[in-house]
Amino acid sequence: MLEPLDDLPAGVIGFRAVGELHTSDYRDVLGPAIDQVVAEGGDVRIVLVFEKFDGVSGGAAWQDLKLGLDHLTRWKRIALVTDVDWMIHLVSLFGWMTPGDMRHFPLAERAQAVTWAAG
Repeated sequence: MLEPLDDLPAGVIGFRAVGELHTSDYRDVLGPAIDQVVAEGGDVRIVLVFEKFDGVSGGAAWQDLKLGLDHLTRWKRIALVTDVDWMIHLVSLFGWMTPGDMRHFPLAERAQAVTWAAG
């Protein structure tokens, strides 16, 4: 499940992942937030917080890929905030393949992640 983050600067959206991610998280939460940013003429600057990771359904994985491609040129910055080892390694290996700039921040540096995403 994705929970919206509060107190983010203008132009930055953010979510905290809780439990397993499902298709509905992308369709009903993340997708509409990104669509709104794009409709308002902005670039996508997003902070994603994963304190732990319980997995993703097959449908959610497809929605993730589709969401990235739908607004390919509008992604500006993705700040991944996590201490989950495999996610950190994934970003270091494949972060260059994501649209826009992607950067990892430890959980203790969440505020810096927000500042970077807003920059």
